[in-house]
Amino acid sequence: MQSYFWVKTFHLVFVVAWMAAVFYLPRILVNIAEASGQVAVVERLQLMGRRLYRFGHVMFGIAFVLGLVLWLGYRVLPDFPTMVAMGSGWLHAKLGLMALLFVYYIFTGRWLKGIAKGRALPSARALRWFNELPLVLFIAIVYLVLAKPF
Repeated sequence: MQSYFWVKTFHLVFVVAWMAAVFYLPRILVNIAEASGQVAVVERLQLMGRRLYRFGHVMFGIAFVLGLVLWLGYRVLPDFPTMVAMGSGWLHAKLGLMALLFVYYIFTGRWLKGIAKGRALPSARALRWFNELPLVLFIAIVYLVLAKPF
C-alpha cells in the first residue's frame, strides 16, 4: 500500500510541473505577439518557449507513465489498489479532458514552431483568451478526481 502513495505523490508532482508549462507557454506566445519588431526580445522568448515546451513534454511523459501505474498497477504490484472498478466513469471523463489538455499543449507548441518558420500568430487579445482555456479544463479535472461524481 505504501508504494501506491509514493506513485500517487510523484504523479501529482509531475502533473503540477506539466501544468506549469501548460499555463506559461501560451503566455510566452502573448509576449511574442506583443513584442513584434523587437527581434532580440522575440528570439529570447522563442528560446524560452522551446525549452519550456520540451520540459513540458518530459513532465507529461513521466506523469503519464505514473498515471498508468496508478491505473493498472494492481496487476503487477501486490497490495496496490485499483481505480478500475464499477463507478469509475469519472476516470474516463478525466482521461478525456486530459487528452483535450494535451491537444491544447501540442497546439500551442505548433504555434511556437510556426513562428520560427515565419508564420504569424493570432492577435495578443485572442491569445489572452486562448490562455484561459486550460484553467477551465484543469478545474473540471480536479473536480472529477476529488468528487468522483460518477
